[in-house]
Amino acid sequence: MHGRKIEITFNGMKEMVPENTTIADLIKLTKEKDSGLIVELNNCFVFPQKYPEALLSDGDKVEFINPDFGG
Repeated sequence: MHGRKIEITFNGMKEMVPENTTIADLIKLTKEKDSGLIVELNNCFVFPQKYPEALLSDGDKVEFINPDFGG
């Protein structure tokens, strides 16, 4: 993941990430550890098995949602 950077909106903030970053890469970059993590890419749910192939593009909007299970 070297070279050109792209701009995405991550959890409402503009961020620069390396070109060819996947959702799986973004999870590693952010050190996200929540096993119940929900990911939206451009307002669409992404299944966890798709994270390694879900390539981010310039201008994408990514949201990490950490549900609070419990009562």
